[in-house]
Amino acid sequence: MASTISRRQEQAWDGDEGAYWARHHELFEGSLARYQPAFLAAAAIQPGHRVLDVGCGTGVTTRAAAAAAPAGHALGVDLSSAMIDVARGLAGRAGLENIGFVRADAQAYPFRPESFDVLISRTGSMFFEGPKAAFAHLRRTLAPGGRMTLLTWQQPEKQEWINEFARALTGRELPAVAPAGPGPFSLSDPDEVRALLGETGFAGVKLTAVSEPMVYGRTVGEAHAFLLGLLSWMLQGQDEEQRAASAEELRRVLVEHATPAGVCFGSSAWLITAQAA
Repeated sequence: MASTISRRQEQAWDGDEGAYWARHHELFEGSLARYQPAFLAAAAIQPGHRVLDVGCGTGVTTRAAAAAAPAGHALGVDLSSAMIDVARGLAGRAGLENIGFVRADAQAYPFRPESFDVLISRTGSMFFEGPKAAFAHLRRTLAPGGRMTLLTWQQPEKQEWINEFARALTGRELPAVAPAGPGPFSLSDPDEVRALLGETGFAGVKLTAVSEPMVYGRTVGEAHAFLLGLLSWMLQGQDEEQRAASAEELRRVLVEHATPAGVCFGSSAWLITAQAA
């Protein structure tokens, strides 16, 4: 069984960071909304499927899976108690009965073997502390021939969103090579992804490049407040005058990206599909 995640990650996701996501769940869910149709099409969830959603957050993909599998069931798993609470509330208000949520580390949770037909994870699988052990563990939850669909970010240099935010708030570019270890770009290298999934019991691994705009708010003011809270770590070490200048630079960048559809930035992701071998 995979080892549990580090104490640092647990403190973040079941602490202040997870609570921030929970409070702003509409903006977080909306930011990735343009990817949802392709993601669900790739998952190809059928009416009787049993679906596991790893890193479900506040449950937008879990709810979609439950709706697509009315004769089946969808289970969402996430480390954040706050996000799981929001997910349960939203599912209840949607009237979904074939859905459940568990606050747990999916890398080590004792799922019953072969208890799911489909495994999905929309930008959640990049945060595994031990990806090889984690994917091997999750592979065992799939029935023979079961499918996995992931959405992960491509390399950081292909992400207008994070590069623009970093330049505005720190004055520096992101490194072209993704850092090792858990993080948003840990599954950005196609060759490494194919090798990892092949070693952990998956076959037919396919990566499809997809690009969509990320929407960070309906207005500049909404996006500015949201991003300053989300990215406050980028301002560490700056004095009050520097922080004010950084915040103003971020506002300037957001104004440049304001559209009738909201404040939009380019992004590129991998749609990864594979089958349990």
